[in-house]
Order: sequence, then structure tokens, then C-alpha cells
Amino acid sequence: MEILDGKKAAQAIKDELKMEVAQLAVEGKKIPHLAAILVGNNGASETYVAAKVKACDEVGFKSTLVRFEADIPSVKLLEKVQELNNDPDVDGILVQLPLPKHIRESDVIDAIDPDKDVDGFHPVNIGKMLQGLPSFVPATPHGIMLLLEHFKVETKGKHAVVVGRSNIVGRPMSILLSSNSNPGNCTVTICHSHTKNLKELCLQADIIVAALGKPEFVTADMVKDGAVVVDVGITRVEDSSRKTGFKLKGDVHFESVAPKCSWITPVPGGVGPMTIAALMKNTFVSCKLKN
Repeated sequence: MEILDGKKAAQAIKDELKMEVAQLAVEGKKIPHLAAILVGNNGASETYVAAKVKACDEVGFKSTLVRFEADIPSVKLLEKVQELNNDPDVDGILVQLPLPKHIRESDVIDAIDPDKDVDGFHPVNIGKMLQGLPSFVPATPHGIMLLLEHFKVETKGKHAVVVGRSNIVGRPMSILLSSNSNPGNCTVTICHSHTKNLKELCLQADIIVAALGKPEFVTADMVKDGAVVVDVGITRVEDSSRKTGFKLKGDVHFESVAPKCSWITPVPGGVGPMTIAALMKNTFVSCKLKN
């Protein structure tokens, strides 16, 4: 069993970006600039945004964090997005999800300039990805593909089962794994809450991507020997023995599943760091395309 170490792979990507940004500075060219919008004070969102701002500092990007109270009117948020769209110094825009219930996420995502949509959620970028055209790929699926590439995990001709069909992870993941690329060229099955023979399908899988948000859902009896398991889930579970009052669990029961795997991601330290690395990479590409 080998660990798909997201921290190690993400650091390699960030080190490469840092050198490229330093070269831009030497040549007097524009430095990438990421703008993040955080609405409210959701604990998990605070953590994620802080990690993204820290990553910008590590690689030498400029970053701007825009904060709003949870009760901000939708129109005010959309006005800020438009302002950032029109700012020539901003290369990437991300609005941290989830948003308060009174704000429709699709309205905000649609308002972001597709050329600055480094989270890869805009319908234009999703459509281009579906057609195999250059686009900004959603950061988590992109990060997973970069992780598989970094560790040279063989995917060609493999049967991949994606558990979860969200627009953020499950669906784009299925497109990327089935694409004519390396990594890629998988035969893909998507499973969800209405899949009747989920266990049987998982047992057929050479690669399992668990992205349904249910702690320790995938257990050893669902995984065949030698499978590659990518755990996208990260849920805070109460734990009074810890200072934080919680511990993080993935969608996979790591202790029982890991011994059966050829490769497996840990939680934390697997997919999470790769999501941020992919976001940095998208921002860098956005800057270079515009300049």
C-alpha cells in the first residue's frame, strides 16, 4: 500500500510556480493576483480561505480577501464580483462556497468572468471541459488528476467508480477520468444515492473516487485488493478529546480499506492540498493568458 501524499505533490507544484513567478518578477512582468470573497463566518470556509491566501504568499502571488457579513444582499455581492471582473490587475476570482441560503450560488457563479473563473465552476468552463477544449477545470477534480499524474498512477483502460454526482467533484471527475488523456482513458461508472448495487460496482473498480460527504461510508468489504482509492470527503466529527472539539474524517474508512489498496489518499493531507495547488495553477495560467 502506497500513500497518495497530497502535501508532497502540492508542494512540488507550488515550488515550480514559485520559480516561474520569480522569473516573471525578474522580467518585469505581471504577478498573478487572486481575489477571494468570503461571506459570513463559517468555520470551515474560514479555514479553506486562509489556506488559499497562505498558498498565494508561498508562491509569490498577490492576493485580496474581501469579507462580507452573512446578511449581505445578493445584489451587493454581485456588484463586487462585477467590480473584480473589471479590475485588470485581478487574474482569478473565487467566491467561497457554501453561501448563505438567501443567495443563489448559481447566480454568483454565472456572474464571474469565465476567464477569471479559476475555481472552474462557470458553465462556459464546464462546457469547454466536456468538449475537451482548454478551460479552467474545477479545482478539486483538477487537483486529483495532478495527484495521479505526480505519482504516475496508471489509469488507462481501468474501471473507475465515482461515488457522488455533484457539479463540484463527481460529474467533472467522471469527465476527466474518461477523457482521452494521461491520466484518463478510464471506463467510468457514476454512483449516487439511488444506485441499487453500489457495493457490487465498487468491488469491480480499479479506481474508486469517494465524493459523497458521508464519513467512513466506503468500507473494506466494498474495495477489491489492489484498488486505487481517492477520498475526497472531509467532515468535521465531534471529538471531545481534542482541543478543537472535532476531528476530520473522510468518506473512506481508512484503517480497514488502506491495507487492501495499491494507492490511497489520507484525510487530511490528500485531496485538500491538491485542490489549493490546482487553484494556484489555474490562477497562474489565467495571468499568463491575459498578459
